[in-house]
Amino acid sequence: MNKQKQAYLYAVVAVLFWSTVASVFKVSLRYVDVFQLLFYSSLASIVILFIILLFQKKLNLIWTYCAKDFLRSALLGFLNPFLYYVVLFKAYSLLRAQEALTLNYTWPIMLALLSIPLLKQKIGFKSILAIIISFFGALSIATKGNILSLSFTNISGVLLALGSTVIWSLFWIYNIKDKRDEVAKLFLNFSFGFIFILIATLLFSRTSFSNIQGLLGAGYIGLFEMGITFVIWLKALSLSKTTAKVSNLIYLSPFLSLIIINRVVGEKILFSTIIGLILIVAGIIIQGTKR
Repeated sequence: MNKQKQAYLYAVVAVLFWSTVASVFKVSLRYVDVFQLLFYSSLASIVILFIILLFQKKLNLIWTYCAKDFLRSALLGFLNPFLYYVVLFKAYSLLRAQEALTLNYTWPIMLALLSIPLLKQKIGFKSILAIIISFFGALSIATKGNILSLSFTNISGVLLALGSTVIWSLFWIYNIKDKRDEVAKLFLNFSFGFIFILIATLLFSRTSFSNIQGLLGAGYIGLFEMGITFVIWLKALSLSKTTAKVSNLIYLSPFLSLIIINRVVGEKILFSTIIGLILIVAGIIIQGTKR
C-alpha cells in the first residue's frame, strides 16, 4: 500500500471516530454531569497521550521546555480542555445532540472572524459571503427552521454552543503559534487543564466511580475525541502528498454524526438541521477556497 492510500485509510478512521463522539456526549450526560464527564474523559486522555509519547520516544521533549513553554501550556490548557469542554458539554446537556453538533461546527467561520483583529487578516468578499451563508445555517438550526420568527428552541444552549466556537478558535489561534511537538504540547495542555478541571469538579460536583455507563462514555471520549484520534489524523496528514487530499474528508464527519445520532441517541433528524448543516459546510468550503 502506497503512502497516499495509507493517508486515506488513517483519515477515514479518524473521521469515523470523530463522527461517533457527539452521540457519546449526549448518552454519557444521561449518567454523569458536565464536570464528571470532563474529569474522567480528560484523565483518560492524559493517560493515552502519555502512552503515545512513551511509544514515540518523545517523553524526553517535555524536559527540554522552558518556564515560558509551561506557562503557555497552562494558559492553553485553561482554554482546552477546561473551558471549551465545560461550555460544549453544557450545550449538549441543554440542546438536542444534532443542534449542539452542527452549531459547534461553525467554528471555522468564527476563526475567520477572530483572525481579523488577532492575526490582522483582511476580510474579502468570499469570507463575507461564507459568514452570511453559515450564519443562516446556524439560524435555521437554532430556530428549527422558523428563521423569520426568531423563536429559539433553547437560547442558553444555542449561546453556549456558539460560545464554544469562540473558545476553540482562540485556542486554535494561540496554539498554531506554538511550534513545539503537537503530541507533547497537547499532553502538557491537558495535564495543566486537568488541574482546573479537578478544582471545578470539587467545587461544583463530585467524583464517583459507581456509574459504569458514565465512566465508559468518558473513557471513550478521552480515547477517541481527545486522544488517539488526533494522533491518527496527524499521521494521515504526514503521509498525504498534500493536506487537501485528506482534509476534505473531514466534511463527511457531521453528516455521519447525524446518522449515528439518529441510530444511537434516538433523535429524529430535523429537516432544518440538515439544511442548516449544508449551509454551514457550504460557508466553510467557500471560506477555505478564498485566496
